[in-house]
Amino acid sequence: MKVTIVFNHPYEGSYCAALLNAVKNGLQRAGHEIDLIHLDNDGFDPVMRANDLKGFKDGAPCDPQVLQYRERINEADHLIMMFPIWWELMPAMTKGFIDKVIFPGVAYDYDTTSRYPKMIKRWKNLDSVTVITTMNTPSLLYRIIFGNAIKKAIFTGTFWKIGFKNRKWISFNMVKFVKQEKREKWLRQLEERFEKFN
Repeated sequence: MKVTIVFNHPYEGSYCAALLNAVKNGLQRAGHEIDLIHLDNDGFDPVMRANDLKGFKDGAPCDPQVLQYRERINEADHLIMMFPIWWELMPAMTKGFIDKVIFPGVAYDYDTTSRYPKMIKRWKNLDSVTVITTMNTPSLLYRIIFGNAIKKAIFTGTFWKIGFKNRKWISFNMVKFVKQEKREKWLRQLEERFEKFN
């Protein structure tokens, strides 16, 4: 299986980076092919500019990096998105990736034959998505007080909307406050999970 990972964290010493290594190790041991899109290292421009919006209207993206990402994701069987949650939301590069890459003519088209136009997924090989996040907010608080913003924005408002039925979210909460032993246990568990991934 070919797995494309979209990763967004600028600091190599972050827990997100350690989780990325655990995922890669597990996938490699399972014999999967990995394509890493590291938004920070790529210098990805997350800003939707006038030309990008014209491309949105025309269904034809103009950013060469977006076109390259489109081709790479076209070849993937599974997509993993990894990022920290800051102030209850994703970082700017992840949001920009969603804005510019999950885009008409890239990730989906519109079916205008029905009364209410719906989105049709273009990524034909890709049938499942996993989102892996870190945050310092307790899980219950994130769901009840802050409204589960990532679930609404990414799971429902993005991937469900364009036709992905197989979606998973792995969230690591209170990362800054748990003991090192627990962080190391999470890394082992994540590696083992992706070692069994199929």
